[in-house]
Order: sequence, then C-alpha cells, then structure tokens
Amino acid sequence: MAALAAAFGLVACSGSTAGSAAGGGAVPAAASVPVSSSSAPTSSSAPATSSSPASTSAKPSPKPTPKPAPKPKADPEPSTADVPCAAAAAASGTSACVDISAHRAWLLQDGKVIYGPVSMLPGRKGHATPTGTFHVLSKEKLHLSKQFDNAPMPNSVFFYPGDAFHTGSLKVYSHGCIHLSATSSLRFFNTLHIGDVVQVVP
Repeated sequence: MAALAAAFGLVACSGSTAGSAAGGGAVPAAASVPVSSSSAPTSSSAPATSSSPASTSAKPSPKPTPKPAPKPKADPEPSTADVPCAAAAAASGTSACVDISAHRAWLLQDGKVIYGPVSMLPGRKGHATPTGTFHVLSKEKLHLSKQFDNAPMPNSVFFYPGDAFHTGSLKVYSHGCIHLSATSSLRFFNTLHIGDVVQVVP
C-alpha cells in the first residue's frame, strides 16, 4: 500500500509538470506522451501538403493595360473675329489689315485669316502711318529710299505714296511705313498683289 501511494505521488508530480505546459491540472504521464508526439507530425506535415498545391494553382494577376497617350491639340485656326478691318474682311481675294494701336497685322483670303497676327511697328510721331482703306500700288523686292540716303527697304509693298510694308526694325518706329520682320515682310510680299485692299485702322 505504501508502495502504491509512492508511485501515485511520483506520477502526480510528473503529471503536474506536463500539465502546466498543457494548460494545468494533473494529467497521467502516459497520456501526455502520445499527445505531444502525435501533434508534432501533423504540424510538420500539414504545411508541406497544403502550401504546395496553393502555390502551383494560383493564377498570375493580369498586368494593367496602359492608357493611350493623349493626342496633342491642334493649333487653333486664326479667328477673323479678331481682325478689326471690316473692309479688308469683306474684300474678295487677298487683303491686308493693320491695327496701329495693337501693333498687329494680318493677311486675309476672301475674308478669312491666312496669316497673322504678326508684330509690326508704324510711323513715329510726326510721321504717322496714314489710316483708311487703300490698295496695293506697287511692289519692289529691294527698294532703296532716296528720301533717306538710299536706305534699303526689302520686300516693299506700297499701299500709299511713300509708305509700304517692308522689312524693318521692330524696336524703332518708321517714318510712315509698316515695319515687319524679315519673315513676315516676305510673306506679305509674296501674298499681296497690285490692287489688293489694305486697310489701316488707328
């Protein structure tokens, strides 16, 4: 009887140690061994069998389709509404418009703007550019001004006696002519014809 009691006490002590790991309470020593040994294989084998099929059966996510780049906007067409020359806009064929106060000039074809506005400079104080509606009188590729010591006036298009569109400084006012850049004066020279309407507004 004393031996049986000693054996039970030994089992209870070892069971209490195992039981504290399992969550408390006296558990027979024989029962604690299968639980710990049976749980080890399941924990080691479960990830191997479950992770392998999942990784092979997963479909790759589709790549996002890139959005097409926006098309560049086309340059807006010149608006006839900005042209302050009613007579030039009403003329058939080619014509020219000059806005002295705004320092701008245009070329028109049958009332529609085909070139401009471009920068220009008119006559200085005391040599004002005449205003009104005129017609192209003559054209000269390289006019030499006798009045101003044979000063060159490339791409001259005369619309008033002594006054013309021509290449000139866009920083220095003229003596009545319409100064244009070299590019603009060439365009005016090549576009305008003798008899075409030229309107100059203040």
